[in-house]
Amino acid sequence: MYVGVSPVIERSGQKSWTHWRYSCPKFLRQTFVEWAGQSVRFSFWAKAYYEQQIEKGKPHNTAIRSLAFKWIRIAFKCWKTKTPYDESKYLKALKAKGSPLLTYALKG
Repeated sequence: MYVGVSPVIERSGQKSWTHWRYSCPKFLRQTFVEWAGQSVRFSFWAKAYYEQQIEKGKPHNTAIRSLAFKWIRIAFKCWKTKTPYDESKYLKALKAKGSPLLTYALKG
């Protein structure tokens, strides 16, 4: 939430609306969004995730922000466990969990 990539959902009565976090470090948010955009070119699962979001009808920026949110969670886990990111290890974890992302990637 600190970075500001995750959406903020506000509710009041019967209404609900979504926006991004306004009070956050803008440069840090932009860094993660740009990193996610570049990862589509070099990461198998990131490209599959991006294409899956586009196929669902999401605009480019929304798909990239969603991917950035996934990358933040991965980077945080790597930081907490003090292990470097390994794409093959992540793909094995997706396979073990039966992720629909891999079936989507292999289908396309």
